[in-house]
Amino acid sequence: MSRVILCRFGELFLKSGNRRRFEGTLHRNMSTALAGLAGARVEPVHGRVLVHLPDEETAREAAARLRRVFGLVSVSVATVVPADLEAMARASVEVATRERDEAGVTTFKIEARRSEKRFPLTSVDLARQLGGRVIEATGLRVDVHKPQLSVGVEVLTMDRAFVYGNELAAPGGLPVGISGRALLLLSGGIDSPVAGWLAAKRGLALEGVYFHSPPFIGEKSRDKVMSLARILRSWQVLDAVTVVPFTEIQQRLRDVGPAELAVVLYRRMMMRIADALADQGRFDALVTGENLGQVASQTIQNLTAIEAAARRLVLRPLATYDKVETMALARHIGTFETSILPFDDCCSLFLPRHPATAARAKDAESAEARLDIDAEVAAAVSRAERVPLT
Repeated sequence: MSRVILCRFGELFLKSGNRRRFEGTLHRNMSTALAGLAGARVEPVHGRVLVHLPDEETAREAAARLRRVFGLVSVSVATVVPADLEAMARASVEVATRERDEAGVTTFKIEARRSEKRFPLTSVDLARQLGGRVIEATGLRVDVHKPQLSVGVEVLTMDRAFVYGNELAAPGGLPVGISGRALLLLSGGIDSPVAGWLAAKRGLALEGVYFHSPPFIGEKSRDKVMSLARILRSWQVLDAVTVVPFTEIQQRLRDVGPAELAVVLYRRMMMRIADALADQGRFDALVTGENLGQVASQTIQNLTAIEAAARRLVLRPLATYDKVETMALARHIGTFETSILPFDDCCSLFLPRHPATAARAKDAESAEARLDIDAEVAAAVSRAERVPLT
């Protein structure tokens, strides 16, 4: 009996006339995730995607990778059997016996799904008969409400059925790349990596922009950001990070404006530079980790003054999240432990004792008028270094 991974998708069912394009993008992303796994083959079927693997070990590795593919809601390592009752019963007993002996489960239920309506048994009848065989062979008890084990059985065609243990959750959302391209303003904190992950979940293909201010901010801070970027890359979130030298611009902005406007002036300049980089790379939007009211500078007035400097749509996926929710997501995606390493980023430099909480765009513009903003942006872009994530 060969091994396959049964992959399920969610929102794609709602896409009507665009469904073929959505599914094509999902299949490509799955193939990318499986790159380097010998013998892995993706097979689209109605309502599912199958991934064929040569052995159990390869199947486990493939499942771990596929659990990080946006657009998939769950995956299961399954056994392929003929679509007849005896074969499905043998495979169901095998799954239940293994889980009883290895994991100590005592309760189970059968989740049967009959996509092939020509199959003579209904889903309910199939579940009942298979459940009886499992009870007889293993002694496990049925619990239809909170079972320790769910044995899944899916009859997709008249000649193939799939039997598996518990489903493994995947992130859901939309396939990366289906909604366009955006630049993520990436720092070493907790918020911006999570914002990038959420943006990718809505189908955006991302590259990062990191503003670096040596010698005040050392190379360990840059290394920290690149480590975060590589974690995001494992979710297919980022393809590259562009590192922008920001020290001289930051010092000039500090000198020309009122101290309380420093953070707003820094962020407005970051928006302009990110916009210019987005022009070069044909990106459609900017993504930030900003949150409404989380720190003193993130008031709605300040965010309005900052966004006034951007020419593109600015997406803030975390705008309504509290810190506990953001930290929980950071732990889930694997960035939290890196984000809390004690290395600062440029936004922590030259901060005033009392930052403005109700900045106006016209006040920021008045301070910026003392600089040649276009020249500053052009110089920053010319010195930027794009680092691919391979």
